[in-house]
Amino acid sequence: PDMYPGNCWAFKGSQGYLVVRLSMKIYPTAFTLEHIPKALSPTGNITSAPKNFSVYGLEDEYQEEGVLLGHYFYDQGGEPLQMFPVKEKNENVFQIVELRIVSNWGHAEYTCLYRFRVHGKPAE
Repeated sequence: PDMYPGNCWAFKGSQGYLVVRLSMKIYPTAFTLEHIPKALSPTGNITSAPKNFSVYGLEDEYQEEGVLLGHYFYDQGGEPLQMFPVKEKNENVFQIVELRIVSNWGHAEYTCLYRFRVHGKPAE
């Protein structure tokens, strides 16, 4: 609910995933990933921020491998809130989206996710 240092969903290591069920089926158009800025970090760095990540659309929660919507790079030197357009075009609608973190900015123990949003057009 807020962007205070430490108020994140942390997972062990530099790789992990998060699956989100949306309130309705949508045609995804973009995603936003948000992390605290270096200036707010008590250590002055944000090595726990995601670095490389991918997003997948899933038909249902039991699907093992979703439809790739894009591979992305979160720039720790950029704005805290970064928007990423869907790169892999498709005509599918999704109600479930998987965020797969491939690496972070060097923190050996954990990775922090502050805010992840899915943007799109509602399916009719």
